[in-house]
Amino acid sequence: MNLRIHSIFRSTEGEGVHIGVPQVFVRFQGCAVGCVNCDSLETWGFDSNNMSMIEVLNKIEDESSREFGKIKRVSITGGDPLHPKNEKACLALVKELKSRGYFVNIEAAGTRVVSEIFDLLDFISFDFKTPSTQVKFAPKVFERFMKDYGSKSQVKAVIADEADFRAYYELYLKYPNFVNW
Repeated sequence: MNLRIHSIFRSTEGEGVHIGVPQVFVRFQGCAVGCVNCDSLETWGFDSNNMSMIEVLNKIEDESSREFGKIKRVSITGGDPLHPKNEKACLALVKELKSRGYFVNIEAAGTRVVSEIFDLLDFISFDFKTPSTQVKFAPKVFERFMKDYGSKSQVKAVIADEADFRAYYELYLKYPNFVNW
């Protein structure tokens, strides 16, 4: 099986409740969400960067073993690892990483709930699309996600201006049990 992979690298988490935690990031290639303020536009195309599962796992092992000792945390990000073109490969990767004892997190675009994958994950960082992204917020997707996976997740958002802050604050007021400050 081939996976559309943009990059695999070791770093520390820069956002949310796991900030500062070392992990290996697996950045999938391909995204159709279209956030206008995306910080990884180079990951949008679906037409390149195929790696075999063995190549991906070897690179994860190499990255997790170098320098300051072995780490057993992987964050799957993108692009969009949950896009239908990446979903099967993402599921296979999550299953393999879990069988090898990794803590696996995904950074989800906030546009879909993929239960087959989410059920296996240790943690989910779920995006709330604020107005500056120019991506429409889907309340039903958010509500389903938080009902089923809120206990192992965080909701994150890009706050670029006052309108974004107001939108996130309104989300908090509407769903006070779902959104942590």
